[in-house]
Amino acid sequence: MTPPSDAYAAGLAFHRLVFARQRPGWWTPLVVGLLGVAFYVAFTVVILIAILVLSLADPTIVPRLLSISEGVAFDLADPLLLAILLGSIALILPSYVLASLIINGRRVGLVSSAFGRLRWRWMLLCAAAAVVVAGVVTALSYLLPSDEPVGDVLQPGDNTLLWASLAVLLLVVPFQAAAEEYVFRGYLMQMIGRWLRHPAFAILLPVPLFVLGHLYDPLGQVSVGVFAVAAGWLTWRTGGLEAAISIHVVNNLLAFLLALAGLSDVNATSPGILSFVVSTVMVAAYVALVEVMMRRSGMPRTLRLTAPVAPVEAQAAMPSASRIV
Repeated sequence: MTPPSDAYAAGLAFHRLVFARQRPGWWTPLVVGLLGVAFYVAFTVVILIAILVLSLADPTIVPRLLSISEGVAFDLADPLLLAILLGSIALILPSYVLASLIINGRRVGLVSSAFGRLRWRWMLLCAAAAVVVAGVVTALSYLLPSDEPVGDVLQPGDNTLLWASLAVLLLVVPFQAAAEEYVFRGYLMQMIGRWLRHPAFAILLPVPLFVLGHLYDPLGQVSVGVFAVAAGWLTWRTGGLEAAISIHVVNNLLAFLLALAGLSDVNATSPGILSFVVSTVMVAAYVALVEVMMRRSGMPRTLRLTAPVAPVEAQAAMPSASRIV
């Protein structure tokens, strides 16, 4: 298949990188998705078997797992349940990458960025920016009056497994957040970009799916939608997932750490006006800061392919334009 014209001129933006892979057929995104689901189911079965084996030593594990069916909630006093809930999302990451490697072949690093891999230095810079922005905005928010109820929050002194829960969150949340970005800003954006060239489609069409995956009230879902649009734009603008992963990891860790400290309810489904404003301001400030960093870095954000050159013999045999009548 001949790559599209944007592969040679301005270069392929992130959502069009599938055209630089070995098999860029129109059908490949669909097969990658199906195979990824199959891998996810297989990995989940393996984990469930391991949990059943562990339950032989601790019979309370199965009843605790069955409690999830009554409603997904993060129990900060149960590190094992935290690891299982967050880890079940993190499993999406290897499932997708492995499926993409098998179906699309070489250059699997293009699922991460136009550079062909995660740009770790850039991601660390983005993570630092996210920490600064989130820290400043959150600190300022606590200076404002609020009538929003905190909810039934477990206080640190009552959590006998506080440090174990903290360790689980620090270890697993980065993978959970990254997995969501690889699906909603990675797989879905590149799937849509295979069929629709304009980046607006790739940025906006996955937003409703991301919103539906979060159980909030209407205002909370609008906040999730704002985040999804910003993450999609950052992915397209910077040519990779690093900026989106960084803000997602910092945002999720901040929510869990505040809950561990007894300052918020991580399971709240109605964030309230103040939380909505704080979240929107934080996202907007982060996007602006990343834009400044991006312009100063001079980092390339597209992948430009080399146009094929016809053999010398073929060029000599071709008639010149002046000889065509």
